Amino acid sequence: MITELKSDILHEVIQKRPVDSNKTNFGRVLLIGGNKSLGGAILLAAAATVNAGAGLTTVATDPTNIAALHVRTPEAMAIDWNDAQQLGEQLEKSDVILIGPGLGRDDLALQLLQTVIFGVHKNQKLIVDGDGLTLMAQNNIFFPTNTYSIATPHQGEWESLSNIMVKYQSNMMEMNELQRQNLNLDVLVIKQHHTLIMSEDRQMQLQIGGPYQATGGMGDTLAGMVAGFVAQFAEPRRATEAAVYAHTAIAEQLAAHNWVVKPSLVADFLPNYMSSIQTNLVGNPGADDKMVQF
Repeated sequence: MITELKSDILHEVIQKRPVDSNKTNFGRVLLIGGNKSLGGAILLAAAATVNAGAGLTTVATDPTNIAALHVRTPEAMAIDWNDAQQLGEQLEKSDVILIGPGLGRDDLALQLLQTVIFGVHKNQKLIVDGDGLTLMAQNNIFFPTNTYSIATPHQGEWESLSNIMVKYQSNMMEMNELQRQNLNLDVLVIKQHHTLIMSEDRQMQLQIGGPYQATGGMGDTLAGMVAGFVAQFAEPRRATEAAVYAHTAIAEQLAAHNWVVKPSLVADFLPNYMSSIQTNLVGNPGADDKMVQF
């Protein structure tokens, strides 16, 4: 049975930080992506991860993107993804690994993906998005069985990965769930009008959002938000649900004054929005939501 994903999830997940905490309490995140042509994707993901509150964020990318990353998000660290030693060190010590935004589909991209898939361990969380999912479909790569795994495909990527033709299935939910299990996925986020989040014994769906989100980079921002939420909040399934809800709720508020909501705006306004959860301005069960002042 599908349950509507409501704003309650924000208050369940986004809890006040302990006074004596430090950056190491909120997770180490490694993002891998951004080839020479698609650097913007990993910049958006990195900004979203940092603004979501991840403690330490490192980006492995093509070296042509590093200067832009330092300008856009100076809080993030950067390494050249051609440096196998540095990449291996970061992969080993990270709590959450996101691969895919702007990754590309060439031989190097496939090599990076294989390094991650075969290198992650049971204490880590793996998130795969975008080109990473396409490469998995093209090369018959499955998610690792010993690592908590999250996928964030749009409908076309999910068709390729699952071999389910979305338009021609009358039992879509059953087929989606079967393929989620077959692929060793713990959480599946299918990005669509009214995004669907599937996990064991739980199927949640958004009832908010609109065409103002239909612009390049929106999915990269969501993937970065998921990474940041999963890194710092205790239960990865609920953290993913909260990230999905917050992503669309911010866009919905911004759409009141923007014909198209740029993904960079969603990332920039994220810390303000999360703070508003603590002050009960947004999504307070039993109260009217108020427009957050950015």
